Amino acid sequence: MAYPRRLLNDHETVVVDLHPHWWCLVKPIALLVAAMVASIVVLLQTEARTLPRTGLGWSCLGLIVVAAWWLVARSLRWVTTNFVITTQRVIDRWGVLSKHSTEIPLERVNTVISSQGLLERLVGTGDLVIESGGESGQQRFEDIRNPNRVKGVLHGLVHERQHAGGAPSGRSVADQLEKFEGMLRRGSLTQDEFDAQKQRLLEQL
Repeated sequence: MAYPRRLLNDHETVVVDLHPHWWCLVKPIALLVAAMVASIVVLLQTEARTLPRTGLGWSCLGLIVVAAWWLVARSLRWVTTNFVITTQRVIDRWGVLSKHSTEIPLERVNTVISSQGLLERLVGTGDLVIESGGESGQQRFEDIRNPNRVKGVLHGLVHERQHAGGAPSGRSVADQLEKFEGMLRRGSLTQDEFDAQKQRLLEQL
């Protein structure tokens, strides 16, 4: 299911539109397979007519039901989740019936970090951490397909947006100041560094 184009702003286009990597389904699938194998082993060692009435039989059945429900729920979450990068913002949208979203304007993106474990590198998935200006701080996005490629695309868009249009407007200066204030509160900038950045922006007006 693609990100709805009706939700885009004027002159905004989608650059990246991804569902989570299939790796997010591995755990519920593994649990379901393990539950079914365990039930078969127990069935082979117990009389079939008495198994449903034993506590072990009910435990096996309950484990299969729980694993199947987890897989269905995770699959629905997988197919209804979109990680989107547009020419204006980063969007994480999820939800089966009710929809929720996290949005980060490209102007507020400060740092993008990708992380991958060994198995994640082998299958081509990982996490992205985006540090943005304002109160939101860091946002983690999990199970991203090819996170290093996505990080490169995002860096390119941020750089292009920061250098477009020549001299900054009063609104863009205010946005930059808010971003640096957020970094100052989180300790990413010292007071002297913040003052220097603030002076530089004010001189560009």
